[in-house]
Amino acid sequence: MSVLMTLDDLVEGKVEKRPSKLCKTPYVADVTYDGKEYMGHTPALGCCGLCDKDASVMMSPSTGKNAKCAYTIYLSKIVERGYTFYIGIHPKLAETLTEKALRHNHLSILKDIKWYKREQTIMSSRFDFVGVDKNNIPFIMEVKNVSLADYIDCYASEKKKMNIDVEKYDICDKIAYFPDGYRKKQKDTVSPRALKHITELTEIKQKSVTRCIMCYVIQRPDVSSFQPSNVDPIYRNAFKEATYNGVEIITLQVRWDENGNAHFMTDMLMLNLVT
Repeated sequence: MSVLMTLDDLVEGKVEKRPSKLCKTPYVADVTYDGKEYMGHTPALGCCGLCDKDASVMMSPSTGKNAKCAYTIYLSKIVERGYTFYIGIHPKLAETLTEKALRHNHLSILKDIKWYKREQTIMSSRFDFVGVDKNNIPFIMEVKNVSLADYIDCYASEKKKMNIDVEKYDICDKIAYFPDGYRKKQKDTVSPRALKHITELTEIKQKSVTRCIMCYVIQRPDVSSFQPSNVDPIYRNAFKEATYNGVEIITLQVRWDENGNAHFMTDMLMLNLVT
């Protein structure tokens, strides 16, 4: 597996409190490293426990003269059944990994492209990549970070009733899913912004020859498939509508190691089709 990128100067820390007791924004946590406490930037928020209290995380010193946090958190370290996994949780990692894969021709459906640009506004959305493919057909690609996975994709309340025996599952046979996270009402979509992106890509595809692509970056090795989450039927239906209308799907999977190297695994992780 080739290395797509490397995070430098990584150290392992522990999340003590989020939000920080000194800075009440949810994007800042108190973290300990080498016996001392610091403020750590947590752009992924709590990431459903991957970056909340007691989580083990991999972080690098924050750069920039205006940085208020000593460290920026990039990976979450989990230990399960004797195996250690590093999960990419910083949202911007997904865009960087996709760009590296694009430049090095790792994306099977986007090889030898003519050119691309980053972060271009079309309709009312800013999309991560626009460009022209090898056949002179324009493309738009939106990238979404996928950090979460489980053996069963369902509401937490339902999961508690199942008494799931994880030992009967292969440890690397989890389902990666998107989106998931906090929302005020269960009937709401988890991410209005993500819903707008996929809806507008569908509309663009219906009206033009432009290739419209959703790239889901699964930053963990312990999964065998990906799907739009069952806990957000609004986004799931939009995903179904998108694929029906010709929006292309890339499932880019990478494996992070303890040294901060992101190894390319596949760009065609099995997709659980929406029915």
